[in-house]
Amino acid sequence: MVMAVALVLLVVGTILFHFLSPWWFTPIASNWKMMDDTVNITFVVTGIVFVAVNLFMACAVFLYRHRQGRRAEYAPENKKLEWWLTILTSIGVAAMLTPGLFVWAKFVTVPKGATVVEVVGQQWTWSYRFPGRDGALGSTDARLITPDNPFGIDPNDPRGADDILISGPELHLPINKPVKMLLRSKDVNHQWAVAQFRVKMDMVPGMVTYFWVTPTRTGHFDVLCEQLCGLAHFAMRGRVVVDEENAFQAWLSNQPTYSETRARVAGNASAGQALYVVCSACHGPQAQGNQTLNAPKLSSQAGWYLATQLRHFKQGIRGASDQDIYAKQMIPMAATLADDTAINNVVAYIDSLPDEHPRATLSGDPDRGKSLYTTCAACHGTAGQGIWSTKAPRLAHMSDWYLARQLHNFQQGIRGTHPQDFAGAQMVLMAKILPDERAINDLLAYIHTM
Repeated sequence: MVMAVALVLLVVGTILFHFLSPWWFTPIASNWKMMDDTVNITFVVTGIVFVAVNLFMACAVFLYRHRQGRRAEYAPENKKLEWWLTILTSIGVAAMLTPGLFVWAKFVTVPKGATVVEVVGQQWTWSYRFPGRDGALGSTDARLITPDNPFGIDPNDPRGADDILISGPELHLPINKPVKMLLRSKDVNHQWAVAQFRVKMDMVPGMVTYFWVTPTRTGHFDVLCEQLCGLAHFAMRGRVVVDEENAFQAWLSNQPTYSETRARVAGNASAGQALYVVCSACHGPQAQGNQTLNAPKLSSQAGWYLATQLRHFKQGIRGASDQDIYAKQMIPMAATLADDTAINNVVAYIDSLPDEHPRATLSGDPDRGKSLYTTCAACHGTAGQGIWSTKAPRLAHMSDWYLARQLHNFQQGIRGTHPQDFAGAQMVLMAKILPDERAINDLLAYIHTM
């Protein structure tokens, strides 16, 4: 009797939870309402089976409970019942699968005139590519991927010259226009997913997968990777911004083409030396850093990282928090560099300066720090050398007091909270694995041994 009542309460509680639960679909923002309809059909079919099976079990437990003088009847076969179960099960499975097949057929049948966008996944970020005026994307090859050609575009393919490159994880799309999404991965399996669009698709190295979608609501929507892709999988996030047509075209026109990125002139160290005079007042003539002035060591740091940070200071992406007082000081200093040419020149000069191992200012246990660094190594490299493809700067031979401050800033939300600081947002999540000051000091003590 108790078991029968428990089964009935289980059914009633499940039904109430289903209809009263606040965890439901996010408001849809695309044409794929059919996805919701398919899920609802699945809920109905499985719900009916769940209720029927559990109520049948409750009835069986109650009606055939043990009674004095009553013996169980042994009936191993019942062909009539088996036929009914087979037929009803087949109908239920068909009811769940058939709508999905129709939706899938439509999901991969791209309407004519759809805008084409390529999605590129890699550990642990996204980038995008639009065709240029010729309407065709240039061919790519993984063997051509370099820091100067992160998309691996074939320079000998004329179709790729006007391809529009989006090197960050934020994608803009026009509202009420179909978009064909081409997806490829540079390294491991990923899955591009936007919950409000009701779309997701696997990205397999060596293959190009695709689907199409029509955004129907303006706004900002999170992009998630929903295929386990390594240690920082949980931090692989991006954003889709759906704009009105005019705003979308304005955004697209400000993005560089492949030919423009190839035409960029390399930095000139001689020209950068004159610009560095201002920087040297704090960072030192050899870019060795000065803790008294809260200026970190710059020499031996990756040029791409220094250039990115200078642009972020100029754009207000770094120093966005009023609590980040030293970054606030850097904003007017970065503004003295008039353009990208000036930034590239000063970075080239810093790159020409000798590397010196700074003295340790913190004490910790490097043996314990070695185990903590295992997580960091996935992005920053086993020797702390930094990896451009994961947007992770060099840590070895850098100022330990500065690294400690940045870890604290990430943990406290002082750095990495600006909407455009996607790499910083990843570090906000990663820094939380260090539970206390001792862990930070141990980690930095190990990094200092590199």
